[in-house]
Amino acid sequence: MPTLAHYLFVSGGLFAIGLLGVLLRRNILIIFMGLELMLNAANLSLVAFSRFHPGHDGLPGYSAQVFVFFIITVAAAEVAVGLAIIVALFRAKQTTHVEDLDTLKF
Repeated sequence: MPTLAHYLFVSGGLFAIGLLGVLLRRNILIIFMGLELMLNAANLSLVAFSRFHPGHDGLPGYSAQVFVFFIITVAAAEVAVGLAIIVALFRAKQTTHVEDLDTLKF
């Protein structure tokens, strides 16, 4: 049976992969996917802590899992707005490379 350490190890690995994607890649879509991967790694940690640390009554606390649903909702809104901005930048500049997007004006 997996322990809390197993879940935290997977979560840390996912967060590290997402962080490397944000720091090392120059494509704005890859950076965006890295940010989403980091959010999902944090969600995995929240659910793991909620599962392995029961409340005062001995039952697992579901408050962290409810918090994860709110994070997923905000992430879905972020994806919608972020992809709209990326599409607008691509239409204006014809590139998705970060170093070519140096001004805030189109």
